[in-house]
Amino acid sequence: MPKSLTLSERQASDPEQGTAGPHHVVVVGGGVAGLEIASKLPRRVGRTSVEVTLIDRESAYVWKPMLHTIAAGTTDVSQQETSYVAQARNRRFVFAPGELRGIDREERKVYLSPLVIDGRTILPERAIHYDTLILAIGSQANDFGTPGVRDHCLTIDSRSQALDFNRKLMARVLEADADNSILDIAVVGGGATGVELAAELIQLTDVTAYYGAAGIHNKIRVTLVESGPNLLNAFPDPIAIAARERLERLGVTVITGARVVAAEAGCLRLADGQQIRADLKVWAAGVKGSDACAAFDGLELTRNNQIVVTPALLTTRDPRIFAIGDCSSLPTGDAGKPLPAAAQVAHQQASHLIRHFPDWLEGRALPPFTFRDFGSIVSLGGYGAYGSLGQFGLFKGGFLRGRVAQLGHIFLYRSHQSRLHGFWRGGLIWLADMINSHVRPRIRLPH
Repeated sequence: MPKSLTLSERQASDPEQGTAGPHHVVVVGGGVAGLEIASKLPRRVGRTSVEVTLIDRESAYVWKPMLHTIAAGTTDVSQQETSYVAQARNRRFVFAPGELRGIDREERKVYLSPLVIDGRTILPERAIHYDTLILAIGSQANDFGTPGVRDHCLTIDSRSQALDFNRKLMARVLEADADNSILDIAVVGGGATGVELAAELIQLTDVTAYYGAAGIHNKIRVTLVESGPNLLNAFPDPIAIAARERLERLGVTVITGARVVAAEAGCLRLADGQQIRADLKVWAAGVKGSDACAAFDGLELTRNNQIVVTPALLTTRDPRIFAIGDCSSLPTGDAGKPLPAAAQVAHQQASHLIRHFPDWLEGRALPPFTFRDFGSIVSLGGYGAYGSLGQFGLFKGGFLRGRVAQLGHIFLYRSHQSRLHGFWRGGLIWLADMINSHVRPRIRLPH
């Protein structure tokens, strides 16, 4: 892998790099890593003024581990989203709405597709110049080329997709209640997203009954399908076993060791010939880089469409482009296995870049990024939570469950909000959420 070039070496290879004017940093992707960088990157380094532009196709940000609650309707998106326009005003960066269409590395420009809303072109195709480009475009579910998935399955990789699933879900719930029919929902993928979504769907039926639809619980059947032998493959076995037992007690049908070979209008087909009836199908299996990566100008990609980076988080073929978070692939010392596509990896990489970017601009080389595994938490909504403690701290390798794990999940979310908005504003957001939990409906009710 090429070494990380210092600023003086970049200026020597590119005379325009040293010209007067602000250093323009373009961040593509307003997720965990991208929004944190845009919000916290220093605006002045020595004598150099830094301007930051954030590009995202969504109008607002939702913490990705919360998307399954938006999809199920157990959380109101209006209470959990951060408007990019408002955040840009508060944190002094520029927000450019749009979807990345391509990169011209020679001209140092990113091209955005036209912004179309309700069939009207609001903004034409645009080009934005950069001095430094930071790609943080996240990941998406991997359908592995399974026939019918794109036509018949929904995904919840973004705010828009979560809202789209919720609209379809609420319509089907009303339909099932009106004509006294059964709504079958199948979730493919027994990782954290699939497990958490299955639990939230059960919670939706429980809370809906609280608001008067007493029979809805018996009209919704949830099936969770996992190709591997166990759920939650990334977690210790005791957590995987406990989570499965809890889901089954809640009424979720859990099927493991079952590979989906096709998705059809009313069912999923398994490799053993079995059919699983499903009116709504959610694909939450596998992870790959965004499809946008295919349009990048000659950057090195993995088979899963992720951008290969050096330990300094720079792309291997361009010393002006960083890639962080789920869209990047950084092999580790563990037999070259890449880091997982997880929120804590994205956050740590963002923090690393924020910390060392000023030194890099002043001519010093970037130190290598080191990931610290602090564990993971899977939340089953109001039915419990389970967490692994990772490889750092006093209780490394252990796990926790119950109220302690739920509090840990809440702490992770609130800490993330504090990093984005500052301590006091983050605290006020938490207080507002607590008040809303007592004065607003506990779920997003059908309407």
